[in-house]
Amino acid sequence: MWKLSATELAAAVRSGELGAVEVVRAHLDRIAEVNPAVNAVTRTLEQEAVAAAADIDRRRAAGERLGPLAGVPFTVKENIDVRGSATTHGVPHFRNAMAGSDAPQVRRLREADAIPIGRSNMPDMTIGGYGTTSQLFGETLNPWNSTKTPGGSSGGDGAAVAAGMAALGLGNDSGGSIRIPAMCCGITGLKASHGRLPVDHRVAGVEPTLASQLLPVDGPLARMVADLRAAFEVLAGPDPCDPLAVPAPLDGPPPPEPITVGVVSDPGGFGVHQDVRAAVEQAADALADAGYAVEEVELPRYADALTAYGKLISTEFGLSWPRIRPLLTEESAQHMELSMERMPPCSLADYVKVTGDRHGIVRDWKRFQQRYPLVVGPVSTQPVGDRDPRVSGPEEHMRSTLAISLNTVTTLVGVPAVAVPTGVGGASPSGGVPRGVQVIGGHFREDLCLAAAAEIERRFGTVTPVTPDWKGEQA
Repeated sequence: MWKLSATELAAAVRSGELGAVEVVRAHLDRIAEVNPAVNAVTRTLEQEAVAAAADIDRRRAAGERLGPLAGVPFTVKENIDVRGSATTHGVPHFRNAMAGSDAPQVRRLREADAIPIGRSNMPDMTIGGYGTTSQLFGETLNPWNSTKTPGGSSGGDGAAVAAGMAALGLGNDSGGSIRIPAMCCGITGLKASHGRLPVDHRVAGVEPTLASQLLPVDGPLARMVADLRAAFEVLAGPDPCDPLAVPAPLDGPPPPEPITVGVVSDPGGFGVHQDVRAAVEQAADALADAGYAVEEVELPRYADALTAYGKLISTEFGLSWPRIRPLLTEESAQHMELSMERMPPCSLADYVKVTGDRHGIVRDWKRFQQRYPLVVGPVSTQPVGDRDPRVSGPEEHMRSTLAISLNTVTTLVGVPAVAVPTGVGGASPSGGVPRGVQVIGGHFREDLCLAAAAEIERRFGTVTPVTPDWKGEQA
């Protein structure tokens, strides 16, 4: 059962072909089998999950209508509230921070009869670099290759879904934190438009400041694009918990055909690995064969977007850093300290100017996307990296940051993107690693992103679930 997709599981539970309890128990068994090697699930929610599944089976037997994700097990990142479970953010300070209610995304999945089965690992406070290592739970490994990173910061969800421990994962993305683990682990991930999915990113009751309102989004990870679409339909829409979420339609008006796709292999011109370039070109070829018009492009105001993002983040983190820094280790603080060293917090006048700069950048992107409703590009311009997330200094940190800069720019602009695998390559004695691209759309055009990603998936197929074949290495 753990090999089935979310939509397959839900259909089988609704029809009575499978019981929700047996689905949950099969995934709990899978967690017990492979999590000691991968360390993606920080703790199971076994008792609650089995009880929820039993209720679903009871309701089906009584002839009641079940939700669209009936019986589908999902993991939840350690910074998203699940009622009755601590929202630890991976650090000892929040070890006992019990959530009294579900975050909007968890509540909506529950209302669709999906079942939270476990919490998933993340780096300390999401800012511990490009891997997934936390003080409370240790290091998560990539189920494809124990020497490679699973990505971050939603690396626990990426590894759990890729290894068959859950059919869906619920993470968040403020600069690639869903898309990077999706690429590293060979699965799909949706970074939705700003305002599309309701979120509640308060930490210990403190309201998020402007950048934390505009940039991070919660969203699903899955093994198939169809599962992303199913989760997206459940998660989208306004909610009283999030005043910025809007009731936009799930599908926008059909654009003129053929839909023009802009292709960018080396965003920003910082350099791209030949394997990554090949993956982008192959994805573009798949779309061309499916009837899309494909053109190479340069993205608008790329350097300006990177600067604006850096100034917003560093200025707001600079204000809260005295409170956050004591919660972190030297290693987990390194990424943010190097970021603020490269882009120091700015004055109030400069910060206010940056908010205006962002507005202009968004306007120019909207103009660009009138001609190019979709863009295909890399999640990272470098292949899946080694598992050690530490960097040697500012130059290496800069290279790592620029490699994933397309995620940063699209986050600043607030547009949606879907990460989708394009196969597995780079075989070594420790095993190969996945390759993938992202499909970027206009604001609230997740429908176009998902449709194009499905065409890419049709060409390359799915590559998960995967079973780790090395001995467990608990960090």
